[in-house]
Amino acid sequence: MNRQVFRKRIDQLWKNLTMSIDQINRSDLDIIFRAEEILMETDKAIRSLKAILAQYKFLDWSDEIYFFKNTKPQFVALYIYYSKVLSIEAARPYADATALKSYYENERAGLLYFYNEQKDFISYYRRKSTYLDKKYFVRFKFDFKLKLSPELYSYDEEFSTSHDHIVSQILANDLLEHYLIQKINAEESVEKSIAQIKNLEWTAPKVALIELLYSLHQTKCFNGGHADLAEIFRWAENALNINLGNYHKTLGEIRLRKTDRTKFLHLLQQNFEQYLDNLDI
Repeated sequence: MNRQVFRKRIDQLWKNLTMSIDQINRSDLDIIFRAEEILMETDKAIRSLKAILAQYKFLDWSDEIYFFKNTKPQFVALYIYYSKVLSIEAARPYADATALKSYYENERAGLLYFYNEQKDFISYYRRKSTYLDKKYFVRFKFDFKLKLSPELYSYDEEFSTSHDHIVSQILANDLLEHYLIQKINAEESVEKSIAQIKNLEWTAPKVALIELLYSLHQTKCFNGGHADLAEIFRWAENALNINLGNYHKTLGEIRLRKTDRTKFLHLLQQNFEQYLDNLDI
């Protein structure tokens, strides 16, 4: 397997996983059951990732470093994140809002232990340093003078380096901190949205909004092109108070249009050009 095929298969695996996670999160299931389903999907994806790697030989150290510093951690981070969400929500007490806020604040405070324990490596990673990458992200290169994870002895040496799991934990904890902050500020956010924000309503067809959002995503208009498609759709649904349903299916219907597959985008262009022409008169 060459590098192009290797990366293409991984990109498709990641796309399928994120689509599955998005569809599960859009269901009416309780967060506990959603987390359980997502964990099963993520476990299958990680096993597939391992199988793909077994068929590939890295071309050089930079190729191997990229996989263990960037590719694998994004998959494992999702598994760690939803495992923690499941643990937190399954143990959540039946209590009033004040007690629940305290519960989530305690869980957030618990993240500080990891940050303090791994502060040197976290600094290295967040600064995008590279001078120790050969020690951290190349297999069979464990340096016992470095601070290693206590679970390292049980790692699969063909599928692990000394620090790729720590990168996964960093990414997972970043997601978890965001989740906990949302839980802590949930009531306050609801009050603000009702009292202070006048919502806009999308009155054009839903398919038009879906066409627009896909176009914005493909043009990398959000977060420098790093925003996930699911994240963009969740933002739009929340901001416009609309349920866009199974937008993946809607995209398939757009693709099957006989003529003018991007008719809403063409309508936008025509209307704006007409507006400019009117200003010139």
